[in-house]
Formats: sequence, C-alpha cells, structure tokens
Amino acid sequence: MIAKKDRFLYRFWTQEKGLSGMLILLCIMHFIAIPFFGSYARFMVAVNIFWMLFLFAGIVALSKHKKQAFLISIIPFLFILTQWINYFNHNIFILFADLILSIAIMLLLITLVLVKVLEPGPVTTYRIIGSIVVYMLLVHFWATLYLFLYEHIEGSFQIAESKFSSNSDQASFIYFSYITMTSTGYGEILPLHPLARSLVQIEVLTGVLYPVVLIGRLVSDANFGAGKK
Repeated sequence: MIAKKDRFLYRFWTQEKGLSGMLILLCIMHFIAIPFFGSYARFMVAVNIFWMLFLFAGIVALSKHKKQAFLISIIPFLFILTQWINYFNHNIFILFADLILSIAIMLLLITLVLVKVLEPGPVTTYRIIGSIVVYMLLVHFWATLYLFLYEHIEGSFQIAESKFSSNSDQASFIYFSYITMTSTGYGEILPLHPLARSLVQIEVLTGVLYPVVLIGRLVSDANFGAGKK
C-alpha cells in the first residue's frame, strides 16, 4: 500500500491526465525553478526529493508485482545512498557511481513515462503530451552529462561571457541542451572536448529523429482513430 501522502503523486501514474500534470511540473522545473533558483542548495534538495518520491510512485504504480517494484526501487535507493556518501566523502569511485546512477535514474524515469504513453489502448491527447514529457526528460538527461563533463574536465566547454550571469551551471546546460536538441545552436556555449562533441552530435540526432518516430506516430494514430469514428 502506498502512503497517503504519496497518493497525489500516485495518481499521476494511474490516470492518463496525469501526463499533462507531468508536463506542467517539468515546465516549472526547467523554465522557472532551475533558471531562477538553481543556486539555492536547499531549494534544489527539496526539488530532488520531490522527484525521487515521484519516481517511487511511478515504480509502485506501473510494476506488475511487488517483487518487481522492489527490484526496480534498488536503483533510486542506491542513488540516494551515493548522494549521501558523496556529501561526506569525495573520491573517484563515488564520483563515477554518482554519474552512473544519475544516468540510470533518468533512463528509468523516461522508461516509466514511455510505458504509460505506449500502454495498450487508443491514442489520446494525453499520450501525445506524454511523448513531449519524454522529450523534455531527454533534454534533462543530456544536460546532466554535459554538466558532469564541464565540472570534471577542464576546458570541455567554452561559455561566452555575459553581463547577465546564469543562476547556476545546471541552468546553463539545461538551456544548452534545449538549443542542441532543437538544432538551434546560438553559439554561447561551445563543446570543445571530443567526448562533449560526440554527445552533442548524438543529442542532435535524437532531437531530429524522436519527433518523427514517436510523436509523429502518435499524432498519426490519433488522427486515424478519429477518422474511423
């Protein structure tokens, strides 16, 4: 049984209209919380706790049985444990464990939303909204990788000087990830390290193919279903 305080989050996963709620939450996070409050450590801790609870609710809601939910929950549990250890003890092992688990958390969240979007049944507007949620989660996924490179490989990115300083490095790379995913490329942030450039190329391909393959298919199926009626 899920705790009463988590039932609100649980409904996001059990009802299709919850996908529109996810979109609103991500918009608030990407366009307000991180850009304007990303430098406030306590605020960001609260945001991360919220998303962990959100992820746990998704695991409980979409798992086929309790054993599966327990096994999948090991990933976020290890992530939280690693974050706690990293706060007190910095070393190369914990650093890479944190990166791997951060990637695993993002991929798990993306997978859970995709399960909801692609579950059997007619294609609805909510499912199309869910595919946009996945798109935004992919943006966050790439931003996490870029931020790691920027913080641990000196000179991996070049950021143009501006009199309007960013609220946080995370905000800068969320912005960079969006303009990369959409193939806009204004040029204020330049990838210089070979690994950074490779990741940027992969994200560009993802940004080009994803709307065509998934969002386009869902819209087409929705229109086809409406035409049959």
